Order: sequence, then structure tokens, then C-alpha cells
Amino acid sequence: MTAKIIFASQKLGTIHPTQLQAMLNKFSLGTLLSSRKTEQGAMGQTMLVSSTNGDFILKGNPLYPGQLKEEKFFIENIEKRTDTPVPIPYIIDESEEIFGWSYALMPCLTGEHIDSELLKNTLTNENKLQIAESIVSTLSALHKWKVADFGELNTDTMESIPFKPSYTDWLFERIMFWLEDANKYSTITPEDMEWARTLLNESRESFHRLDSPTFVMGDFKPGNFLVNKEKNGWGISGVFDFTNSYFADPVLDLIKMVTYYLNHDELEIARHMLNKYFEGWTDKGFIKSRLIVHMLHQRVLDWGNGKATKTATWDDSLAFSEWAATYTELIASLVD
Repeated sequence: MTAKIIFASQKLGTIHPTQLQAMLNKFSLGTLLSSRKTEQGAMGQTMLVSSTNGDFILKGNPLYPGQLKEEKFFIENIEKRTDTPVPIPYIIDESEEIFGWSYALMPCLTGEHIDSELLKNTLTNENKLQIAESIVSTLSALHKWKVADFGELNTDTMESIPFKPSYTDWLFERIMFWLEDANKYSTITPEDMEWARTLLNESRESFHRLDSPTFVMGDFKPGNFLVNKEKNGWGISGVFDFTNSYFADPVLDLIKMVTYYLNHDELEIARHMLNKYFEGWTDKGFIKSRLIVHMLHQRVLDWGNGKATKTATWDDSLAFSEWAATYTELIASLVD
């Protein structure tokens, strides 16, 4: 289910202190002190709950059957396979007796989001470079989890379901599907469609050469990790929200952070992160080609969402291909 595109959200709604205390009592986690919705919560599904035993994150009202079970599977595997700080133990309560829906409860990790009010104007360029290197270390560790097939997790069998007819076809068809869908909310011209098809056709060989699928978080962005200053400098102190995780091309996990840096005019930070990640890799031409496709994929989703929700912040006179090309061309130029 993780590879599906989810735009809707089932938010927590109104939660009463008595319900939170009942939850804490169920797991012997102390007396409730306070609670609040998280600032960058996973689609309105999360709440910070503080008790005499510590701080916890409540994640509830699942978006689809198996969401919490799936996330628990990924978190527990990451904890076993890497040193990446993840919220563990990840406790699931399938009963709906307290809130009317099932939920997960996990420890609150320490640190701040890089775009938080506390950090966004205080991090130095050196701090940002340190964080970029920590991102590389974290993603590289996650991507060492290799599997036999490109696919998504079946929460009934806890095994991967291969993409059909192939990962390349699945990815390319998905990009074109969502580009066509964006025409419901904006103008997508035949030229836009042809431009996208050309990029995909030019990159097909680079994907055919990809034969080692890895775990991918699928949504690695500022809202889903925390950073902290340690004695050796700034680094990632927590990673969470694995609702979009599956097994595919590891390169795609770089895209949202590259986009973040480009949108904040931090090209050199983006360049540093990419080249650190690809240090020692061969066939840079094929790598660039895959980066372009994954950036196109993200641009299609962001365009469609921005136009559908009327939250687009870019120049409305730009055609999709003009807007997206500024990203696809730039990302390729950042890899030395």
C-alpha cells in the first residue's frame, strides 16, 4: 500500500484528556501532563503526549488498513539493520475502544526540524553542510537494505509484492497518469506531455540497468527527520514516518531534500549532498538520468496538488514543462 499516492487525510479530530489518560493507563506510561497536535504531523495523524514517564507521539486514525503494521515493520527492521535513530518501541493498539480507531504510540525523538522557527535563521553554512553530510550517511545506511524485487509491502504476508510489469514501466506509467490527472485542475498541453515522454524515453536504459532494489523511505523531507548539535557537529537525531516506504531505486530518496535546497537558494548545499552520496559511484550519466526522472515524478505530483488545492506559489503563467524543466535541468548539473 505504501507506493500509492495519498492526498486525503483522516485527521485525529477532537481528543479528550480522559482518552489520552486511558491510553497511558493501558501501557503503564504514567499520568498525563499535556498534549498538543504536532506542528509537522503526518497528514494530521499525530499528537505529542507528555506524561510523568516522558514524551510520546500518538499516531492514529490510519489512512488505510495495515498502515501502522507496515510502519512498525519498517521501523523495527531499520533499528536492527542500522544505527539510524527511529521511534522504537512502536506500540500498536488495534482496539478502537478508546478513540474509535486504532493507533500507534511511540517515543518522541529529540531534536528540531531544520525549517523550524528555532533553526531556520540560525544555522550557519557550515552547520548546513554538516547536516547534508548526515543526511547522506543516514540515507546510505537505509539503502544498504537490499531485496530481490522492486515492490511494495503486503501487510497480510509481510512480503514484497513486485511492481508489474516491471519497476520501470510502473514508474513511467505512474508519472504519465498523474500528469494527465493534473489536466483536471490546470492546463497540461500536448507539448507538456511530449516533453515528459521524451525525458522518460531518454532515461529508459538507465532504469533497465538498475538491478539492485533497496529500501526507500519515499518521503525523506525536513518534516520527517530531526537534527541536533552533538560534540562533533550537527547531525540527524531522529527519522520517522515510514508510511511511504517501499523497495525501489534509492536515488529517489534524495529528491525532496534537493527540492528543499533549491527552493531556498541553497544550490551549493544540494550539490554537496548529492556528490557526497554518489562519491565512488560509476556511470554518473545513468545516475543523472534517473535523478531527472525522479525529479519529474515529484514535479508532476507537486504541480497537480498545488493546482488542485489552489496552493501553488509559482508563476501561474508558466507551462508545466517550463516550470518543471528548471528543476530537472538543475539537478543533473549538480552531480559532478
